[in-house]
Amino acid sequence: MVCQRCGNAVEGAFCSRCGAAVQAAPMQGPPPPMYAMPPMYLPRVPQHLHTLGILWCVYGAYRAIAGIFGALFLAGLTAHRWGPFGGHNVFPFFNNAPWMAGLAGFVAVITLVFSALAFAVGFALITRKPWGRTLAIIIAILQLIKIPFGTALGIYTLWVLAPAQSAVEYDALAVP
Repeated sequence: MVCQRCGNAVEGAFCSRCGAAVQAAPMQGPPPPMYAMPPMYLPRVPQHLHTLGILWCVYGAYRAIAGIFGALFLAGLTAHRWGPFGGHNVFPFFNNAPWMAGLAGFVAVITLVFSALAFAVGFALITRKPWGRTLAIIIAILQLIKIPFGTALGIYTLWVLAPAQSAVEYDALAVP
């Protein structure tokens, strides 16, 4: 504080140079608010849309790779002899399992379909297609049973895109 009479720097209640009583300087500016300001609304969709699109593309690649390995494994179970000159029986408990080849083909087709849908959702969200929100919600619901990654991505997608306010925000961002 500063003495009002002589301008000396004061540390106590009285000036050490002139002895005058020092009063606290009045506050300048508006008084601080006595209540907390409400949080500002930040739109959910623009913040998360690009990240969501990238995650759907990564999930599509993950599904494609995992499905290909699964189909190859099932197809390998039906090959009874490996190695040169007939080899030996690698899986002796699957001697008569020709249905595994059909199951491998079914796994490959299902994997191809769902990974293509995941890529389509990612592409639609990144490029902000008008139909992207609807497709994302449908595929997110279907992927909820794919623990853990499909469930996490499905919940995140529904959290971002399912509320009614998100429809308004997405429609404002959509590029026809």
